Amino acid sequence: MPNWGEISEKLKSPEEILFQLQRQYIELMKTYTGKNVIAYYSAFMQKPGISGTAIDDNDKNAFMQMVAGIPKIDRKNGLDIILHTPGGEIAATESLVYYLKEIFGKDIRVFVPQMAMSAGTMIALSARQIIMGKESNLGPIDPQFGGISCYGVVEEFKRALEDVKKDQAYAIIWANIIGKYHPTFIGDCEKAINWSKTMVTEWLLSNMLSRDKNKNTKVKQIVSHLSNHEETYAHNRHIHSSDLKKWGVKVVMLESFQKEKRGECQDLQDCVLTLHHIFMQTLSITNILKLIENGNDIMTVRHKVN
Repeated sequence: MPNWGEISEKLKSPEEILFQLQRQYIELMKTYTGKNVIAYYSAFMQKPGISGTAIDDNDKNAFMQMVAGIPKIDRKNGLDIILHTPGGEIAATESLVYYLKEIFGKDIRVFVPQMAMSAGTMIALSARQIIMGKESNLGPIDPQFGGISCYGVVEEFKRALEDVKKDQAYAIIWANIIGKYHPTFIGDCEKAINWSKTMVTEWLLSNMLSRDKNKNTKVKQIVSHLSNHEETYAHNRHIHSSDLKKWGVKVVMLESFQKEKRGECQDLQDCVLTLHHIFMQTLSITNILKLIENGNDIMTVRHKVN
């Protein structure tokens, strides 16, 4: 596998050369897996604080374009998604998962070379299988509104009720704190929490754990761990494969695939991680906020520089 420095040298070339490298390694990955491949990459790490890096409804249009480039006869081979995202909108996530299942059925795997957080974790849990490396992580499935944790808001409200029940003097203090929220905000947060938990529960039962004899127990355990704010502590908590497997998530380690040299790749892990580094470098040196690619077509969302 080319190291970071060698890839950096290659990336001194124009943008089209970068896209050529991406296509090259996606095609190599297809030869390893025998499946269709769509890569979804967000520049949330390279461009923090800039809007447009999260999952939204425009992403389904991008995936529709990628699917259109896959011959119908090949769609029966299933889909591998390479996913790197901070998460995003719940409704957009639900719609995207529904669309992909309509096209590829249950034969969808998600590769997480580094991070798939929040709604990205939800997409991963909708798959038949998640492939992760030692460096990979998912995150809690706690929804946010405007960067505010819904679990945090609900916890704050419950604490206010408990304090006021104990001592009415707390009412004045908490009135100023709770008063900053819109009257319907707490209710909306509770609905978003239940919505995300219901979605993940249904997806796990219908796909990843559909044939597991203890599926109901395992699904309940997985959803509980990933949605327990007291356990995860923070929205950006990194949850690694060891915990996920312990809870019952079907995780296959990227390091476990058979060693088989193809092209410049020593094995599938080598191919996926090289591709990951190329995507990350591309996002670092361009104004691209999102990259969605299938090896034939590519769609970008770019940051408009004034």
